[in-house]
Amino acid sequence: MTKVRIPTPLRPKTGGKSEVEVSASNISEMIEHLETSYPGIKERLCDETGEIRRFLNIYLNEEDIRFLEGKNTPLKDTDEVSIIPAIAGGR
Repeated sequence: MTKVRIPTPLRPKTGGKSEVEVSASNISEMIEHLETSYPGIKERLCDETGEIRRFLNIYLNEEDIRFLEGKNTPLKDTDEVSIIPAIAGGR
């Protein structure tokens, strides 16, 4: 099972859990499994075209999936995925 770290803003969708486990072969499948277990989470992760929202960063073992294979990035049972909302601000 792949561990998925859930950021605070998404925890209401997971019943308050900060970490969940899914069995998936890639990031896209992981999102689908999350949606099955936690309905409504996919719309917070993906836009209307199914792409990962621009303001979200998803890391596989601390590596940004945008520099790997994006939603097609393969997963192994020992992997850890972190979903991190982008922080904007400054002057």
